[in-house]
Amino acid sequence: MGSDDLIDIKELRALAEATSNIVMTSHANAQCTERLIDSSDILEALLHGEIIEDYPNDYPFPSCLLLSFSKTGTPTHVCCGIGDGKIYIITAYYPTTEKWEDDMKTRKAVKK
Repeated sequence: MGSDDLIDIKELRALAEATSNIVMTSHANAQCTERLIDSSDILEALLHGEIIEDYPNDYPFPSCLLLSFSKTGTPTHVCCGIGDGKIYIITAYYPTTEKWEDDMKTRKAVKK
């Protein structure tokens, strides 16, 4: 992948098949611990989630935001990047209707 590349969902899922390809950043570890996000929810997002936003110019690797649903039906967002044959988990959180439309895919317009 070079700059300006979008993440290919098939590549993401193939990499996620081997958990040794998944790297949690220290930020992601701290956020998931604080937010009580389980590693199974992260894996669910990688294997079955939908890319809802792309960040092709992120440094050091292109990244994206995934939407998935936990086994209990809770929407989960996972931001990750792909590079050097690894998936880097940047952060994860449970989206709310305060910032997201009901579909949890669309950001609400910022009110000025």
